[in-house]
Amino acid sequence: MKAFIVERYRKDGLRAAEVPEPELGDGDVLVRVRAAGVNPLDSKIRDGEFKRILPYRPPFVLGHDVAGVVTRVGPAARRFTVGDEVYARPGKDRIGTFAELIAIDQDDVALKPAALSMQEAAAVPLVGLTAWQALVERAKVTAGQKVLIHAGSGGVGTMAIQLAKQLGATVATTTSTANVDWVKSLGADVVDYKQEDFATVLADYDVVLDSLGGETLEKSLTVVKPGGLVIGIGGPPDPDFAKEIGASTFLRVAMTLLSRRIRRQAKRRGVRYSFLFMRASGTQLRELTTLIDAGHLHPVVDRVFPFDATLEAVAYVDQGRAKGKVVVTLA
Repeated sequence: MKAFIVERYRKDGLRAAEVPEPELGDGDVLVRVRAAGVNPLDSKIRDGEFKRILPYRPPFVLGHDVAGVVTRVGPAARRFTVGDEVYARPGKDRIGTFAELIAIDQDDVALKPAALSMQEAAAVPLVGLTAWQALVERAKVTAGQKVLIHAGSGGVGTMAIQLAKQLGATVATTTSTANVDWVKSLGADVVDYKQEDFATVLADYDVVLDSLGGETLEKSLTVVKPGGLVIGIGGPPDPDFAKEIGASTFLRVAMTLLSRRIRRQAKRRGVRYSFLFMRASGTQLRELTTLIDAGHLHPVVDRVFPFDATLEAVAYVDQGRAKGKVVVTLA
């Protein structure tokens, strides 16, 4: 089958290739890919940024979001039947959605929302699960709380704003001048980072979801109230994450050192810092499906590329200008 593989850890290391069809495990479903989402995470993995903590060794097929049709089920897979339209974010050891077929553990799969096309559905899993795990699972956001979501025009940002509003929170976000009006249409108060410093105009937030890291992450600590929580999905990884993934002693020490500065700053301010690397979950996707089919959430798709132009789609995402998600589609 045709797929796009990382043949080496470098920017030009992604190429098209013919690879064997995936083997189907007892609890797996084989999905014929109709559309696949493209994420900044794909570029980071292509470039080797997570090679110490993720189990990939080149060559491997890249891609983290999929919408498609079940073509075969393993003998222990009982939740799906051939012909089901599904979507998923495969587990971190089973990625590979930039391909014609992918085998996925049934626990990581959900029926596609009826309200969405295949292209729209492929834009949901990674960003939807990230938003859910940050706001519902970790922060436990409740009505009346104040939530700041950085990079509101991006894939995670557009979904997280909608979810936080659905949870009853007052939401603020940061974006550039060109995106202010349409990001406002998602229901957030918008800080134009080209005109204002969010740290000087926002205060007393309960939760911050930060995808940018660096200076933005450090400034985010100053806008949460005592006891508040800053969740970083751009790093640095912290000791809790090292424990979660069963990291080696070397990696545990490395992650402790990498996050020491931000954790100390948080402690001095009486707030908490937590690193999040989202995980696959069919159960949580079903929760998102309910909200999508009820009209409470809707993915934002910036551009759709044909499958043969996957390299161009990844390059477009690398520019950092996409509004919402970028998707590749198979005929």
